[in-house]
Amino acid sequence: MSGTAASMHDAHHEAPTSFVRKYVFSTDHKMIAKQYIFIALFWAFVGGLLAYMFRWQLAWPETPVWGFGWISEDADFMPTGRIGPEVYNALITMHGTIMVFFVAMPLLLASMGNFLIPLMVGARDMAFPRLNMLSVWVLATASLILLASFFVEGGAAAAGWTGYPPLSAKVDYTGVIWGIDLWLLALALEFASFLMGGINFLVTPFNMRTRGMSLFRMPLMIWMIVIASVLFLLSVGPLIAGAVFLLLDRNLGTSFFLPEGGGDPLLWQHLFWFFGHPEVYVIFLPALGVMLEVISTFSRKTIYGYRPIIYAVLTAGVLSFVVWAHHQFISGLDPRLATPFSITTILISVPFAFVVFSLLATLWKSSIRLDTPMWFAIGGLSIFVFGGVTGIFNGSATVDIFIHDTLFVVAHFHSTLFSAVFLGGFCAIYYWYPKMFGRVMDEFWGKVHFAGTYLGFLAVFVPMHLVGVGGMVRRVADHTKYDLFIPLQPWNEWMTVAAIVLFLFQFVFAVNFIRSLYWGREAGENPWGGTTLEWTTPSPPPHGNWPGAIPEVHNAPYEYGVPGIDGEWVSQDQPAP
Repeated sequence: MSGTAASMHDAHHEAPTSFVRKYVFSTDHKMIAKQYIFIALFWAFVGGLLAYMFRWQLAWPETPVWGFGWISEDADFMPTGRIGPEVYNALITMHGTIMVFFVAMPLLLASMGNFLIPLMVGARDMAFPRLNMLSVWVLATASLILLASFFVEGGAAAAGWTGYPPLSAKVDYTGVIWGIDLWLLALALEFASFLMGGINFLVTPFNMRTRGMSLFRMPLMIWMIVIASVLFLLSVGPLIAGAVFLLLDRNLGTSFFLPEGGGDPLLWQHLFWFFGHPEVYVIFLPALGVMLEVISTFSRKTIYGYRPIIYAVLTAGVLSFVVWAHHQFISGLDPRLATPFSITTILISVPFAFVVFSLLATLWKSSIRLDTPMWFAIGGLSIFVFGGVTGIFNGSATVDIFIHDTLFVVAHFHSTLFSAVFLGGFCAIYYWYPKMFGRVMDEFWGKVHFAGTYLGFLAVFVPMHLVGVGGMVRRVADHTKYDLFIPLQPWNEWMTVAAIVLFLFQFVFAVNFIRSLYWGREAGENPWGGTTLEWTTPSPPPHGNWPGAIPEVHNAPYEYGVPGIDGEWVSQDQPAP
């Protein structure tokens, strides 16, 4: 069936000739992938800027933020450049929302999924190109709405990125009139966008694989995107319903979450985290797929345990639906329920530990090449292991009572997401940049960028674990008002300086990215020596991906060092001897 579908799709429509159809309202999966990348990178800059602002507040409270002292004293937002508690809450809320929903998902799942699925499975385009185009423009609309929420009466949403009622359910609690409503609307549209994308991410690899591409010949990157899409599709429904309930509470006087009307604020927590924990793996699995591809390519070695890795990740995906209440151990949850959620939370680390050891086995006694993508892959893997180990503490209900709502939880969360979103995202961009744009990014500046990003992350978040264990709580705009935290305040200053350095190093990436578009070394079809089908197309691929017939698959992916074969590797389309 997949061969028949591929043959039918081979008769692809002609390449668009107008600027608008080619670059704006494009149905070509490769252009849509680039649009997702640029949306994600824009929001990454905004989210990083917000982090710089609230970190300044934590380090030097009541001091004008450098670069924002020009704001008039008559302004409602940050008079004289000072932040204060109300603006601090808005900055924290929008930073979390932007980084999780408007950076992580577009950068890894949407962009890489769009670019790689047709190329890796041997298809001319996605199964539903127009739906694909609609998905990116719905995300662009959501982005405009979220951006507008900064400038409406009362300011941006300030109820935390998780939007817990009753703070988010009553206008009187925050003074925010439109900000939270626009925030909810932007999230609803963003979810709708990824529902559209998820349909393509499932239908295309299952129905449009080229001849010879069986399920267990698909690259692991495709498996990770498929599993992530399934997790998103199955988990997002309750949160969409909760968002509708919250809008009704705010605007029509209902009481789904308001206690005075008979509602239950904890209902939102259950709906949010039932989605929120699978969402962690929706973000991480594509990054894991990137690491698997890159580590295999740059170690010149077949991935150890291809099928067991797939089974392990499927197991983790199932478990991700029964761990959500570990976020609610101190919310009044019955202690008899805490124990089973602790067990499932700790148990979910087992399949990921297997994947980590599979990667280590792949690296063992291999011919490692330390190009920039490999640095980011190994760095991302190490930070993920670090974050996973700190997560085990949070899985214990007894320990969580002490560390919940401290900066230890913030540090753990950023360890898991930073390894995926940024180290995994940069790894993907450096690795597939030659295929996307036909040129290779500068290796020297790529390694400088990695060093600054990796060491900058450690300088920020390792001390954050320590001050969290020391009791420093999150969601407080000025720790100097509390005698308990004054001895820890120098660490806040250190972390802020380190965060600023980390932010500045991202400009190295931006300059390298833009400069390489015009002056980067030209890339051939296969600059890294990869074995999967995307490396059989020109760089960048033309409309329809292959100038001639779609190649037929004869081999499994990651065939390195095959006896009786001349050369280091065997491409998937190379006929078997």
